[in-house]
Amino acid sequence: MKILLADDHDLVRDTLVAYFERDAEFEVVQAHDYPSASVAMKDHGPFALVLLDYGMPGMQGLRGLEKALAEGGGAPVAVISGTADATIATKAMAQGAIGFLPKTMAAKSLVNAVKLMAAGEKFAPVDFMAGGNVPSNPLADKLTKREMQVLTGLSKGLSNKEIARDTDLQEVTIKLHVKTLCRKLDARNRTHAAMIAKDAGIV
Repeated sequence: MKILLADDHDLVRDTLVAYFERDAEFEVVQAHDYPSASVAMKDHGPFALVLLDYGMPGMQGLRGLEKALAEGGGAPVAVISGTADATIATKAMAQGAIGFLPKTMAAKSLVNAVKLMAAGEKFAPVDFMAGGNVPSNPLADKLTKREMQVLTGLSKGLSNKEIARDTDLQEVTIKLHVKTLCRKLDARNRTHAAMIAKDAGIV
């Protein structure tokens, strides 16, 4: 099945594509903002599913969803986000989205959700929609609060300098945290660490 994945964070996009393409069913077309997603819908459609990041450039929140539903040639459209809450998710579904995927979902669950939506089934995580807390994760329990902040930055595709700015730390300190994260997660590099964290559902 051919899907369109539009997200402005390169690392997030690459991580998701890596998981989708582990499954021979998927062919993934990528876009980095809404204008490029719009072009892709016209030039590379039809798609079994269009996945749009809620906060990417040009999306304008749910206005982008409305435009994609009009431009997508009848393709089902889902919203994916690391920041939007259950209220936004509910509005998206009411507006015609076939689903809502928080980026905190484990990769395996996300892939299964995409298959369901491509088959015409609506999907939104029950716990997320109810505002429930994410259960404790054994992998997350191994990390300090600061390491989790750095790992979240890695999963968003941020550079060490950007993570340092967001956490009010020195860049050299971030480098040390990245090394520690790779050791604790048994990861080969920062991208692999982000993939492990995504697969475990901790970012």
